[in-house]
Amino acid sequence: MPPSVSVVLVPGLGLDERSSGRLRKEVGATVVVLPGMGLAERVPPVDELAARLRAALPDGPVVLVGHSQSCQVAAAAARDPRVVGVVLCGPTTDPRMRPFRVLSWRWLRTAFTEPWWQVPLVLRQWLHTGPRAMTALWRTASPDPIDARLAGLPVPVVVVRGTRDALCPGDWAARVAAAAPRGRLVELPGAVHMTVQTHPREVAAAVRSLLPT
Repeated sequence: MPPSVSVVLVPGLGLDERSSGRLRKEVGATVVVLPGMGLAERVPPVDELAARLRAALPDGPVVLVGHSQSCQVAAAAARDPRVVGVVLCGPTTDPRMRPFRVLSWRWLRTAFTEPWWQVPLVLRQWLHTGPRAMTALWRTASPDPIDARLAGLPVPVVVVRGTRDALCPGDWAARVAAAAPRGRLVELPGAVHMTVQTHPREVAAAVRSLLPT
């Protein structure tokens, strides 16, 4: 990897730096934890979360990697001039999920399809972040129009989706990718939602595709 480009990862809802441990073995990267995403703090609006993320970015070119609920924050921060590329793994702002019954059904379908070996790891992270911050983050970020955030964004955007991910359906992932002028969709056969944990090599390949050769 060219040393001049930094990769910055933002964990998903309730997750922390442990969720990307396997991915960071594939690509050198730093992790920025935020309220509801590794920190049990008051969750501010998305634009404030994005400002905190931008404040934590290193100097020089940066590739931002968001996962699940943090994709909205990564998209909101992506207009920073240091950002040269964005990877969005399983963005979860599909408007069809706002009714609780739809969200619950999709979450259950996804949870029971994920590999069971990662359950203890995920639960430890959720307990660390706490249900209050997680609930606040969902209420704050889920209505945020990620496709509008990506419209006109000049840098390349790769949307990564597992083909069995009910929280990020194929048509929604395609819509998000199409919203970015330089967006494209990568689907991982057999993967579900926790792709940063279960498919680190494939996600790393998406990251590397945005790095200069």
